[in-house]
Amino acid sequence: MRLRETWLLVATFLVAVAGLIYELIAATLSSYLLGDSVRQFSYVIGVFLSSMGLGAWLSRYVDRAMAGFVWAQILLGVAGGFMAPAVFLSFAWMESVSLPLYGLLVTVGLLSGMEIPLIARVLKDIGAPEFRFENVLSVDYIGALVASLAFPLLIIPHLGLMAGSLAFGTLNLGVAGLSLWVFRRDTSRAQVGVWAIALLVTLLALWQAERLVSVTESNLFEDDIILSEATPYQQITVTRYRDRTRLFLDYSIQFDSLDEYRYHESLVHPAMALAPRRKSVLILGGGDGMALREVLRWAEVDKVTLVDLDPRVTALFRDHPDLSQLNSGSLSDPRVEIKNADAWRFVDDSSAVYDVIFVDLPDPKNLALSKLYSRQFYGALVERLSAQGVMVTQAGSPLFAREAFWSINATLQSSRNPQAPGAGLATLPYHAYLPSFGDWGFVLASPQKLASTRLDLPTGLPTDVAAQLKYITPEVWQAAQVFDPQSGPVPVAVNTVQSHALVGYYLDGWARWFE
Repeated sequence: MRLRETWLLVATFLVAVAGLIYELIAATLSSYLLGDSVRQFSYVIGVFLSSMGLGAWLSRYVDRAMAGFVWAQILLGVAGGFMAPAVFLSFAWMESVSLPLYGLLVTVGLLSGMEIPLIARVLKDIGAPEFRFENVLSVDYIGALVASLAFPLLIIPHLGLMAGSLAFGTLNLGVAGLSLWVFRRDTSRAQVGVWAIALLVTLLALWQAERLVSVTESNLFEDDIILSEATPYQQITVTRYRDRTRLFLDYSIQFDSLDEYRYHESLVHPAMALAPRRKSVLILGGGDGMALREVLRWAEVDKVTLVDLDPRVTALFRDHPDLSQLNSGSLSDPRVEIKNADAWRFVDDSSAVYDVIFVDLPDPKNLALSKLYSRQFYGALVERLSAQGVMVTQAGSPLFAREAFWSINATLQSSRNPQAPGAGLATLPYHAYLPSFGDWGFVLASPQKLASTRLDLPTGLPTDVAAQLKYITPEVWQAAQVFDPQSGPVPVAVNTVQSHALVGYYLDGWARWFE
């Protein structure tokens, strides 16, 4: 009696861990492959919890509680365990994510919802002398806490989504197997046979998890994959074809070595040339070191602080011989201080003042990123800018996401100007053509007027810097400030942390062109 009661409480803990891990895997998959992490996490949580509720209700129709619990564990081992492989393979071969993802999520939710009611009934059936339903719920919630801590700290860094999904499928099958042994008088041969087959197949898939990842990625990327790694923040993939290297974060391209200089020269040198002082520089994002490489071409730079959330990105582009070659070893320069921190928190906590600030962050495709393009963020950021300083942000495509681009410009114009209370920042929008990305925009901003400041490139640059530029010329810079009728200014709302108007502009713009 005591063995069965103890095992059921242990099983409650284990299935609670597995259930929350499946939910987190589904949410992460949806963020990686469908974008807009806040929206996708919200959808996944809602669908999973409602499915659990339906599963709990349906459990009343299970006649034999122990047999039902074992079947639930076997099916969970298969559906939950193969969730990540199925979604990745579907994405790679059929470009379909939503149907397999939410189909498996509903299945896992239904089965997970049955677990606690069935365990409670088994405890009553065996006459557990000290059975209290609140004890079962307490163990269940403790399991959920353990899963939520383990997922970002252990599972993603050490297993990744593919192996992690299969490992917890094996855990559910392990729970099923031990339940079959502990309650062997109440089990059938059919259950043992199905369980054995499911366990064998899942273990085989777990053993071949790395191969599954390779097969999937070889269909996702055209070029050879030289690095693929999951971190607590994102999926990092680096590909190469001949001398062409490309970086993908969460399967979205970040740079192509064939034309990245067009982006980084456009981002860096206009701001550096306009700033009267360039001794202290802050870069938010840009963990690949490319923008930093351009900044360090200016000999008068004394110190650069680079803030990037993911320590693995900065470590890879500092230490990997092929990747560090792309940024000319900029991340190892003694003038550079690397801070692995959230940009918002760094700006909020810092008291330093910089002559030039570069905002080289991912596109505002979700609320978490949109706040880094908000009036509140720019208001805090300008406090870190010297009175004559200049800052610039990448602002997406003025062609593909026209409203989003001009919303960023309007947001900067409406941001508080500490040098002129009541006025906003002066801005200078411009754009460049990148073969890998298309038409791409930037917005310069300063507490001082920019429109009256003449900028000549490359003659406005020190001779040694100008000689190293491959893209910007005086003609290119002049053309960069001209927008055609399809990409020119439009009436838009300012982006704030209350409205997040930018996310809608961004998603609608890209959907209009590519969906």
